[in-house]
Amino acid sequence: MKLPILAFCTVLFLASCSSTKNNNTNLPKDIAERPADENSQKYDAAQLDKLKAAIETEIAKEKCSDANEWTFAPMGAKACGGPQLYIAYPKKNEAAILPKINDYTEKVKAFNEKYKVMSDCMVVTPPASIKCVNGKAELVNS
Repeated sequence: MKLPILAFCTVLFLASCSSTKNNNTNLPKDIAERPADENSQKYDAAQLDKLKAAIETEIAKEKCSDANEWTFAPMGAKACGGPQLYIAYPKKNEAAILPKINDYTEKVKAFNEKYKVMSDCMVVTPPASIKCVNGKAELVNS
């Protein structure tokens, strides 16, 4: 009597172990492979970072040898008003760069409103001038 029960339990145990395999290959194996949630604050912040990096990369392509050929603009937006920073760019590329800076600023404003972002509300004053240091434009504060 014990032998048939033991055999039955062994078969049941082996059958249950094999049924727990998950053969769904559509699921990511690692959380890092999970698709980005396009409606999350983290995703939106990453998109803003990419846009800012693209602007900075485009500006960095130009060497600064004469500060008079450069100007600056406010960039980004603090939650309580005013720019996050000022950025220097070559005047000859103003038609290409300034719309990107303004687009970034508008997207930061929308981000701040969407996620009710708080900021330090400190006023970022415009720079007094620009100087060229090792081929890069630097903003000079008063």
